[in-house]
Amino acid sequence: MNTSKIKAYAPRARQEFIQAVSERANVFGIFDDQNIEPLEISGDVALIGGRVFSKEEGELREKLVCRVRREGFSQLMEACAYTWFNRFVAIRYMELHDFLGHGFRVVSNPGGSDIPEILENAADLEFDGLKKEKVIELRLAGDRDNELYRLLIVAQCNALHKAMPFLFDRIDSETRLLLPDSLLHSNSPIRRLVNDIDEDSWQEVEIIGWIYQFYISEKKDQVIGKVVRSEDIPAATQLFTPNWIVKYMVQNTLGRMWLATYPDSDLKDKMEYYIEPAEQKPEVQAELDRITPNELNPEDITFLDPACGSGHILIEAYAIFKEIYLERGYRTRDIPKLILEKNIFGLDICDRAAQLACFAVLMKAR
Repeated sequence: MNTSKIKAYAPRARQEFIQAVSERANVFGIFDDQNIEPLEISGDVALIGGRVFSKEEGELREKLVCRVRREGFSQLMEACAYTWFNRFVAIRYMELHDFLGHGFRVVSNPGGSDIPEILENAADLEFDGLKKEKVIELRLAGDRDNELYRLLIVAQCNALHKAMPFLFDRIDSETRLLLPDSLLHSNSPIRRLVNDIDEDSWQEVEIIGWIYQFYISEKKDQVIGKVVRSEDIPAATQLFTPNWIVKYMVQNTLGRMWLATYPDSDLKDKMEYYIEPAEQKPEVQAELDRITPNELNPEDITFLDPACGSGHILIEAYAIFKEIYLERGYRTRDIPKLILEKNIFGLDICDRAAQLACFAVLMKAR
């Protein structure tokens, strides 16, 4: 994985997404905490600063205004930028692993064209709520591809909501209004997501953690060493643990617990960073023997990362649990559901990091 390219891309992407969602807020008359244009709804239309929008857009805009007043403009723009960034990162990962169901790439084109494959095949898509007549109308117009592409992105996000509501809330929420404009432009944030990070780097789910680390790195540099506001705690305390350390930690906790009960387990040969316990004094060994269970049910073992970030440690725990279940004779198809429901748990102070952790673990379970 070429982390240098990710390091170069992610901090700039953060600024670009913040700018893009802020410009969308401006379209709806929201400029900062104090500069918010009045809204008037008349029949089926909404008027904002003399500009005409649908009544639905007006209602969503008012929800956005409420959040601005509650959270502050800058904080809300950063949060929404982060969420949209996470969504596009998730879609990029899934399209390269053919996890999207319809078989088309959403933000890129395998033929090398700058036109996303999903746009070229828009008429063949079957998304709930996506009207084929509208799709054909926009496609045939020739100059409305940006409008059509926005519809497709919203439809794709709504489809993913069923499996991943933690990341893809239904885009009838106010966040829909902040979907960046000009997504098809050569300098758009998602075009650089495709062009700046080579496809080989997306093969392992650990890329999610690296992107998270570098995305938030600039914010961390800004707040570190200062009095940290509550909303800046995630950035100030962010630390991405290298892969070998993660393996060492999990293999010598979860893995060691299993081997203490089953010392002849084949799991030992699959843990490259496992360290044999040191020889103990007789009285210490006797106490260890006393508290070590004679048998373990994999379904009763729980593993918690209380500051899980983007889920790097949980991913390794998943791998160890999978080996344990296989060793005990569980059917392969049953294992992912068991691990996700019974074994691994994570907490994080940052909602956006938790979104990525959930996504990364789900992708590991595929």
